[in-house]
Amino acid sequence: MQLKKTSFILIISALDLGGAQVQAQALRPPAYPLITHNPYFSVWAFQNELAAAPTWHWTGEPQGLEGVVRVDGRAYQFLGQAGPQYRALIPTVREQPYRARYTFKQPAAGWEKAGFAAASGWQEGPAPFTDNQSEHGTAWTGGDIWVRRTVRVPDPKTAGELRLLMEHDDDVEAYLNGVLLTRQAGFNSKYDFFDVPPAARQALHAGDNVLALHATSPQGGEYLDAGLYEALPAPAALPLARQTGVTVTATQTTYTFAAGPVTLKVNFLSPLLLDELETVARPVSYVTCTATATDGQAHPTQVLLTEAGTLASNTPYQTVATKAGQAAGLRWQALGTTQQPVLAKAGDNLRIDWGYAYLAAPGRALLASGNPQALKAAFAKAGTLAPGAPATGPAQRVAQAAVLDLGAVAAAPAEQHLLLGYDEQVAVQYFGQNLRPWWRRDPAMTMNKALAAAEADYPRLRQKATAFDQKLYADAQASGGPQYADLCQLAYRQAIAAHSIVVGPKGDLLFFSKENFSNGSIGTVDITYPSAPLFLLYNNELAKGMLRFIFEYSESGRWKKDFPAHDVGTYPLANGQTYGEDMPVEEAGNMLIISAAVVKVDGRADFARAHWPTLTKWVGFLRRDGFDPANQLSTDDFAGHLARNTNLSVKAIMGIACYGQLARQLGDAKTADEYQALARELAKKWMQLAQDGDHYALTFDKPAGSWSQKYNLVWDKVLDLNVFPPEVAQQELAFYLRHQQKYGLPLDSRRTYTKSDWILWTATLATNQADFAALINPVWQFANDTPSRVPLTDWHETTNARQVGFQARSVVGGYFMKMLSDKLAK
Repeated sequence: MQLKKTSFILIISALDLGGAQVQAQALRPPAYPLITHNPYFSVWAFQNELAAAPTWHWTGEPQGLEGVVRVDGRAYQFLGQAGPQYRALIPTVREQPYRARYTFKQPAAGWEKAGFAAASGWQEGPAPFTDNQSEHGTAWTGGDIWVRRTVRVPDPKTAGELRLLMEHDDDVEAYLNGVLLTRQAGFNSKYDFFDVPPAARQALHAGDNVLALHATSPQGGEYLDAGLYEALPAPAALPLARQTGVTVTATQTTYTFAAGPVTLKVNFLSPLLLDELETVARPVSYVTCTATATDGQAHPTQVLLTEAGTLASNTPYQTVATKAGQAAGLRWQALGTTQQPVLAKAGDNLRIDWGYAYLAAPGRALLASGNPQALKAAFAKAGTLAPGAPATGPAQRVAQAAVLDLGAVAAAPAEQHLLLGYDEQVAVQYFGQNLRPWWRRDPAMTMNKALAAAEADYPRLRQKATAFDQKLYADAQASGGPQYADLCQLAYRQAIAAHSIVVGPKGDLLFFSKENFSNGSIGTVDITYPSAPLFLLYNNELAKGMLRFIFEYSESGRWKKDFPAHDVGTYPLANGQTYGEDMPVEEAGNMLIISAAVVKVDGRADFARAHWPTLTKWVGFLRRDGFDPANQLSTDDFAGHLARNTNLSVKAIMGIACYGQLARQLGDAKTADEYQALARELAKKWMQLAQDGDHYALTFDKPAGSWSQKYNLVWDKVLDLNVFPPEVAQQELAFYLRHQQKYGLPLDSRRTYTKSDWILWTATLATNQADFAALINPVWQFANDTPSRVPLTDWHETTNARQVGFQARSVVGGYFMKMLSDKLAK
């Protein structure tokens, strides 16, 4: 689907990489992955200089990791910065539940003023005002809404500037005591701070104040909540270590710094090795620091790492508390919210606020907790920390910390390490049953045991991850060239970490995706479809894990239609489809195609045999309604409804052909011949109806000059279906090469934006390297040039490289289509 309005461990170590060679970083990533495991445990740097800004959750909310190196008594910041801090004058519902008066009818003039008497037609209800039932607010399902909220402010004197914190979907205007604070068009999908005029400070007074909002939602998706905040002064900053380099490979991000006479290398490793299911499921990352002196002298060197409470909270205002313990040669600190609202919220722009973030260290490293700025100041002064008592307070003002004393660093590298982990205990809810993450499927498993296992695996995983990164890059380069290899290694961690690996009710593996910033659905079929190539290439069990719950949804009788569901809920609650509209041809085609791909990779038909009646029902739907699709959404739903969609028709034909291929693998030659003949007959009909001069049209209606990427055609090549004559793809590719923009091939003739995953599929249709490179090199240029500094977006504007929407989504797993095609061709 496209647009719709855990436990963790970090290890910092000062280790040499064993002389491993890595290629120079040619591509400047839009954002740098640091800790990447699942949708809740995902920390990034959105800027080139690691210490120039805070570290962030993929959603853009601060999740503070900070690092300081102290050399010869002088402290240098090398990682992160303190995030902005605010004091609530009128809190949002994220910080404090509240009720407000509201109406859906046009109120009388002066409704926004303090003295207005809200009479008939006004009701009272809890915030937020939304169509998302899981928010437990007041239902608002479209049209206009007016909200009035009276809040007593005892101390209106503020030292910092005022900001309005608000999430709105769609257009909104906000007032304080009748004074306009801001007007905003459209929707923002997350809480943003907005500047307010100087008159707002004058309007704020001691006693009762009225915050009044008016919003309108002409189409799907509604949300409204706002509060007034004071920006607090920023703490004094330490001097920065000079960053001298950064390299991103498939599983690692490595920085180098100059800190006086010492060179510091900091390596973040999330060991997402897909051939080791237990390792990739275990939410453990390693950070390795290597320190060497550049002048031949010895220099006392210590390293501090702090981890803010925001890594375990949804908002910076939730109360967190720390605790300490030991595990098999490790000492650890952990922090989590005091309320522990397990699986209490579902939605897109959310972070985990249950379970515990762990910071662990082997040996004699010093651990402590407290106010993050006080911890930094104490370390900068003395190079150590006092252990102290457990800390509690708002998440943005509590941190846990570790100090590594590297000793007198000279020419020989010095080394130590830490572990960062997150124990979410429960991962998702599945039709009313709370499911454990895969690594915790044994009730006897604990975070202590996971930490001990991670520590024992540390030397082996560093070596194996480095070897894997080198092999992935070499394989991708051999398949598609250096720009293609750059894109694959950039996409690798992101694609995996947009999922959660969970043990199902029957003990089987379920691999749930989250639709990051495209509505938050869980287990969406048309997210599985573009994501699948990576997992088909490296771990077919994970590919199956993305299909099982959709099969079970139909086979249990909960989903009663003759095509698959679009999703199984809103992350992390997989209790049934929540997206408001079906995508019948899209999802039926997707499930048949990916099932066929899974069986082809397996080399045996057991998976299809287990679900044959369901696959038969779905192909029956495609046979009846798939070839000339009615007006409906497809995976590119942000582009709107489309009737007679030729690319969607290709998907239906591919689905029918895949069913025939599966029947043959099951030994049913008669059914195989019938459906493969049908697919070829439909392909000939498609060519006649879609032909439009030198290309094939967007729809069978053939609007003048219309065209589209026929990326669904790639499966004809990848699965060796041989349904369409080769000249269809050749004609389309020749047309595409004449219609590219600077930053890629547009999705179709209606707009100039594109989807980069589909470009990589389209490029895989090429029969020579020159054409493949001509299509993918503009995507490389987009990733390198984009001013949208967020985890890689798959939806961008081809004229200026700007993000249109979406970020950090799993669909970039589709970048691996060329490698998958080459592997299956062998």
